[in-house]
Amino acid sequence: MILSDGDIQSALKAKTISITPLPDLSTSLGSCSIDLRLGNDFRVFEYSKRPYIDTRAGDIPKDATKLISVSDNEAFILQPGDFVLGVTKESVKLPDDLIARLEGRSSLGRLGIVVHSTASIFDAGWEGNLVLELGNLGRMPVAIYPNMRICALTFEKLTSPAMVPYTKKKTAKYVRQRKP
Repeated sequence: MILSDGDIQSALKAKTISITPLPDLSTSLGSCSIDLRLGNDFRVFEYSKRPYIDTRAGDIPKDATKLISVSDNEAFILQPGDFVLGVTKESVKLPDDLIARLEGRSSLGRLGIVVHSTASIFDAGWEGNLVLELGNLGRMPVAIYPNMRICALTFEKLTSPAMVPYTKKKTAKYVRQRKP
């Protein structure tokens, strides 16, 4: 079952779902989703430093990416063909019986901007800022800005609470992450 706008508002009020800072619901709340804003931090790949990334080696080597931070009024230019990691301004905390699904916004999709490649589901018990897999599929560079609405979250109720919520998994790599 997907939560409606009324269900989302009730869950926020009851603190069942926590979003910090809370977006302006008058502009961010849709009929079954809530928009989140782009944060200030981006992780870009240093493709000139390595010939490739070996997926069998485990985590991405530290020198394969670098963190770039932009100020609130500064543009981050997403070049055609680029793939970078971004992060939401908001931190989200989910209960053990709810998942969230990350979706792109059509206004950006029409420019060729995607916000996730594969990681669209945030497990029950998730806590942290959401990392965005930003890509520009278009042929023109696109300026994106911190605090702009970048993605939408929908929420789905599980039939029962997860036996092992995300924050309690021994293999959970991204618990309470704040940066990409």
